[in-house]
Amino acid sequence: MDFTVCPLSGGVGVEVLGLDPDNAISEASARALRDLWLDAGVILFRGIGTSPEALLNISRCLGDLEPHPIEHFRLPGYPELILLSNEKTLTGPVYEFDGVATYGRIPWHTDLAFTTTPNAGAVLRMVRNSEHGGQTGWIDTALAYDALDAATQKHIEGLEARYIFCPDLSAMRFNTPGGKLLKSSIKGLPTFPPVAHPLVWVHPETGRRILNISTLNIQCIEGMPQAESDALIEKLVAHTLQPRFQYIHLWENNDVVAWDNRRTMHMAFGHPVDETRIVQRSTIRGTVKMGRVIETCEEQTA
Repeated sequence: MDFTVCPLSGGVGVEVLGLDPDNAISEASARALRDLWLDAGVILFRGIGTSPEALLNISRCLGDLEPHPIEHFRLPGYPELILLSNEKTLTGPVYEFDGVATYGRIPWHTDLAFTTTPNAGAVLRMVRNSEHGGQTGWIDTALAYDALDAATQKHIEGLEARYIFCPDLSAMRFNTPGGKLLKSSIKGLPTFPPVAHPLVWVHPETGRRILNISTLNIQCIEGMPQAESDALIEKLVAHTLQPRFQYIHLWENNDVVAWDNRRTMHMAFGHPVDETRIVQRSTIRGTVKMGRVIETCEEQTA
């Protein structure tokens, strides 16, 4: 194995030291990286993401990569990578928080929580960080589930939660960050039907139980009166957002972080809209279906 491992502060995630992704990664090291990714949920590589090729070499150790379906978001020349940048144009909303016009803030969520096949994970490379803000955080939702009392674990087993596509923050019902909308998202975004996901999900590869909450997308508990549903979700969100389950990364250029999307939530803290931030990202293809689409007639009578 061509690297060593040390835990990150706070008990969530690990840091990998000594890996050289500019050269071919051995099969043994690739298998060890994937095992570590499944075991830890979040992996940090400091300062080694010096090129798109390095990002791809790390990413391919974790699984098959999924190109973004909209070509506009792909990094030119690298169809398996996404370019996220505000250098030339804005594709997301701008909000005012505490008097600062802020771009790129996305509250705690799991990717594609509004579909029935969330991606397995992702790998992010910091190309150019903003001067202020720009942090990314992760929550280990397996640890959050383990820390629930037995009565709550029993109570939520078998429950389904409803999730919707939320391109900006206006549709959030829980853990809303506030802020004043200054500029909306780009038009022409796809629409998605609401989905019902298990509130407790069993990880398809590790068998660990996950507290399956995406605060950006969750709306209610299916079949439960609204007051009871809201109280339960608020209790679970408050539990899950405790700092003991979080790792917040202060980016340096060329840092790389890989995460298991099935066992974590993440949050982009955002940065001043007039400061440039450029990142590249790969997506690990999801292959395991979760939950179900809520049909139109069910939506109307719920």
